[in-house]
Amino acid sequence: MAAVLGVLSDPHSTAGAIRELKGAGFDKLESYSPVPSHEIEEAMDRGPSRVRVWTLVGCLTGVTLGYLMTIWMSYDYPLIVGGKPYASIPPYTVISFELNILFGGVLTVLGLMFHGLWLTRKDSGVYRPTFSGDQFGCVVNCAAGDVDRVQKLLREAGCTEDDGEEYRCFR
Repeated sequence: MAAVLGVLSDPHSTAGAIRELKGAGFDKLESYSPVPSHEIEEAMDRGPSRVRVWTLVGCLTGVTLGYLMTIWMSYDYPLIVGGKPYASIPPYTVISFELNILFGGVLTVLGLMFHGLWLTRKDSGVYRPTFSGDQFGCVVNCAAGDVDRVQKLLREAGCTEDDGEEYRCFR
């Protein structure tokens, strides 16, 4: 497996390079940008975040536990007030809502840490400090036989020179 780095000068050419690479069948891409760019994000086409599933599971768990806990307590300590049934749902909605927010928030933070820190800990060794300044980077992970094709696509997309080379190939 090889990693090819293309250094570009503006977000428009970076997004164009990403679109060209995706159109050629290269999906294992990583981009570096000194500024947020909607055009690059749209070109990367990552889809919706998987953290939202963690939030949904946390919210459903909170609601379920809120109702189960309060209904269980009302049957464990029966107190008849005004002829209402033991397990009256409307008063328990407040507790279920609070547990919904609590569990949803905690699992969202855990999901962010899991997907944002632990799953993305792979350091490809191609990051450069200029990617936080004035340059954009596009890293393509490809098979060793596709390196020339990727380099050609990056060259056509407008890669700028970087230390005398238009692109770098890391193996």
